[in-house]
Amino acid sequence: MSAPDPAPSAPTPATPFERIGGEPRIRQLVDRFYDLMDLEPGYAELRASHGTTLDDARDKLFWFLCGWLGGPDHYQSRFGHPRLRARHMPFSIGILERDQWVACMDQAMGEVDVPDDLRARLNESFMGTADWMRNRGG
Repeated sequence: MSAPDPAPSAPTPATPFERIGGEPRIRQLVDRFYDLMDLEPGYAELRASHGTTLDDARDKLFWFLCGWLGGPDHYQSRFGHPRLRARHMPFSIGILERDQWVACMDQAMGEVDVPDDLRARLNESFMGTADWMRNRGG
């Protein structure tokens, strides 16, 4: 007679990176975010703060989000610690830009079908981080 199998352990909770669908889905999210920024008049001030091309920003946000969501740390391996506030100081970020960034990301998350509970959690985190990035009042 063999010993009974040990009790199954509880499954490890999936990281946000895994729940979203890994790198392909994060790339899709980031691309949709920047496409919306380019297309939607409601994000005009946010778009204006990004300069003429979005290619560099697309890659950096993709690399950052992969690690921030629990996946590979592409950003840190390339640039070191994110130092988000310091890296964003050259850009004028007020309440309008903060709100447009969060709204644009929320719209992108909705359009690429990020699960509702995760989307709500990420929106809270994005708002807190975006507010911390503000470097002017209005």
